Amino acid sequence: MSSSEPNVKRVHLAWTGEGLAFQGRAAAGTSLVLDGDAEQAPSPTDALLLSLAGCMAIDILHILKKSRVSITALTADVEGERAEKPPRRFESVRIVFTVTGPEAEDESRMERALALSEGTYCSVLHTLRSDLRLDLSVRRG
Repeated sequence: MSSSEPNVKRVHLAWTGEGLAFQGRAAAGTSLVLDGDAEQAPSPTDALLLSLAGCMAIDILHILKKSRVSITALTADVEGERAEKPPRRFESVRIVFTVTGPEAEDESRMERALALSEGTYCSVLHTLRSDLRLDLSVRRG
């Protein structure tokens, strides 16, 4: 595989030498820290929830802007429930998106943006197991 392949993503991860902390770097040079102890940075499972919410929030933002819906803020509150026994995967995730700025008449556009992200666009969501229970909602702030 060549690094010039448009559908290939590459990252690098290296232990920092401290606890369970790892420094990750994307091919573009951007970086982040993951910490299995969640002391220096989000744990990998916290980062997964953040990635899911971030992916969907980006979709919602793009779709609402294309729909000419005025937005001043967008937040996501996420709750993931994990299995009790290993591999302790997420069995369900609840995300509440709050969009500030839209008018009452924009409710259907907000619901459509959420449905498009869930059904079509969010690559993080579509990478997860198909039996993940997902509870999504979007509301005006």
